[in-house]
Amino acid sequence: MLVYVLLCLHFSSGNTQFVNQTLANTEPELLNYTLTVYTGDGPLEGTTNYISVVLHGAEGVSEPARASGFLGLRRGSVRQFHMNLFAPLGDLIMLEVYSKALFGFDNKWFCDKFSVKTPENEELLFPCYRWINASTTLFLRPAAAIFEFQDVHAVGQNQRRMELEQSRSTYRWRIYVKGIPETVMAETSQDLPTDAQYSIRMATDFRMAYRVTTLETQALANSRQQWDWKFSGLDNIFSEERSLTYEYVKEHWDKDEFFGYQFLNGLNPMVIRRCSKLPQNFPVTEEMVRDSLGGTTLEQEMKKGNIFLSDYKVLDGLIGNIVHGRQQYLTSPLVLLYSNPEGQMLPIAIQLTQEAGTKGGAKGKMQNPIFLPTDSKYDWLLAKVFVRGADFAMHEMIVHLLGTHFLAEVFTMATLRNLPSTHPLYKLIIPHTRYTLQVSVISRSQLISKQGPVTQYTGIGGQSLPVLLTRATASLTYSSLCLPDSILERGLEQVSSYYYRDDGMELWRIINKFVEGILTHYYTSDEHIGRDAELQNWITEIFTKGFLGRSQSGIPQSFNTRAELVKFVTMVIFTSTAQHAAVHNGQFDLGGWMPNFPSSLREPPPTEKGQSTMDTILNTLPDEGTTANILAVLKHVTEDYSDLYPLGYFPEDLFGEEVPRKLIENFQKDLEVLSDVIEKRNAKLELPYTFLHPKNIVNSIST
Repeated sequence: MLVYVLLCLHFSSGNTQFVNQTLANTEPELLNYTLTVYTGDGPLEGTTNYISVVLHGAEGVSEPARASGFLGLRRGSVRQFHMNLFAPLGDLIMLEVYSKALFGFDNKWFCDKFSVKTPENEELLFPCYRWINASTTLFLRPAAAIFEFQDVHAVGQNQRRMELEQSRSTYRWRIYVKGIPETVMAETSQDLPTDAQYSIRMATDFRMAYRVTTLETQALANSRQQWDWKFSGLDNIFSEERSLTYEYVKEHWDKDEFFGYQFLNGLNPMVIRRCSKLPQNFPVTEEMVRDSLGGTTLEQEMKKGNIFLSDYKVLDGLIGNIVHGRQQYLTSPLVLLYSNPEGQMLPIAIQLTQEAGTKGGAKGKMQNPIFLPTDSKYDWLLAKVFVRGADFAMHEMIVHLLGTHFLAEVFTMATLRNLPSTHPLYKLIIPHTRYTLQVSVISRSQLISKQGPVTQYTGIGGQSLPVLLTRATASLTYSSLCLPDSILERGLEQVSSYYYRDDGMELWRIINKFVEGILTHYYTSDEHIGRDAELQNWITEIFTKGFLGRSQSGIPQSFNTRAELVKFVTMVIFTSTAQHAAVHNGQFDLGGWMPNFPSSLREPPPTEKGQSTMDTILNTLPDEGTTANILAVLKHVTEDYSDLYPLGYFPEDLFGEEVPRKLIENFQKDLEVLSDVIEKRNAKLELPYTFLHPKNIVNSIST
């Protein structure tokens, strides 16, 4: 009884406005505002806190009204309540939400949104989608997007400024490694604001998946044994969770056709480019490749555009890591490839370092030779293994970590710090930043940290990693991030069976169409671009913090036209969705069979031909423990998690106008059409390319 009395006193004290509103319902002259509050439906997203609301209008401010029920707000609940006022508020500018703990116990609340029906029957949406703690006040703006120069009311301008000041205080930059993009200031994910962390559901799934993957690999995790020639122990890891792609890799990893295929449709489709002239340090002769070209010549095939080069010079001179007390080795190979009349991309020459070979040694043999398909089986296979090891380093650290995760982190930070939630660009980009800060912090604190698996079990871990990241940042260009420009720049417009290009270009077109529709709806002229100071601050921060003020990168330092903005935002969303899917999704499918994607190499590259055996290859590949620990990571990060949204799925109601809602609907339809096209094509392929199927693309970088 005492508890009941106390509860009654708590909810009645200081709430005379609510009582007066209820009693005044019969007064015909009062103006009725009907409010509906929506609570998130995730675990623990309801609250027992006392929630109150104040409406701010152009002509006045309401008294606080209670939004929560007697026992608070349940998860997934929709609760309606009323405000009855003596005077109109005018145009609603802002909705103020305040949370108060019950008896000092803070039960944080996840608010989805509010809707308000005015006395004039106008319905306004106020998006929130944030956590609210006790003694916290949030100011929500109507869903209709508005620029700073359109925000004419002082209360709106002030709230806009205060929101950005708070965001800049909450999300602060730091230099993680000099010479690479700056990062969020957070040592662990717990240092991030709750709004930037995994949901309870996602965090639980992520932890459980980690436990399962480590249990699956624990039998081999501490082994330093060399693999047998059948890799029989590898068959016992994740034996019940293998895809068709994994099984294909297992059977074809040592075949030239699949080796070449991966330069187009593997984890790193970014390194290959058309070769019209051989580099001076790669002296391949006509005689060397005659047998590989089927009666034609290297010069003729270059003129036809059928010769391609993959150059790993960014790895040149890097010192390999120490794994299990043993020196590991990095190479910087050059690979010459031939696109034959059957549409296959085949390797025809491999040099394992950037220095051209010379004759030497006791018998005058070629040192650092160019390896060829006509060499002995094991010489050629070992050369390909070293290329795959180089590809692991380049892919994981440059193409994947730097090229998607770290850049998406920059885009996320700049958006949170420079665009208020009522800005149309904020509404467009923010769904593509979900969980991005958390996963970037995880990568630094758990993967590439001193005790992380990258440092412990990869050849690129340790002292060479920051050097590689710095080199890669210094050579990063805008054109390399824009797929149409990248394809053109690398001369890959006509290559057969390049599904990454085909699907990626369609996704770029679809995203570009969506972005153009949204942005030109709000920016009705190029003049608006110049007037938008918040937009200019956004791109300036991306240029200085992400690309370190390097004008040679080609990254815009400001925007003058809508076309410039549309292209850049297309790149931002493409990088955060499709590009990440292309280089992330297949890590276990293509890398689970370790010989195809070795994380480290225990022997230096061969300097002479005719010395290699299968035992040489096995002694070069990672040992059992190294393999098991890396496979646990690859499996963990590529699991299907229940709290991830596919591309085009926007459960958060951020836009209030009909035009952007219709554009979202059209975007989703375009993705469905592409899905059908991809499925029909894949049905005819021996190895379907699924990484860029829209259903497999997450709406943000989340793992």
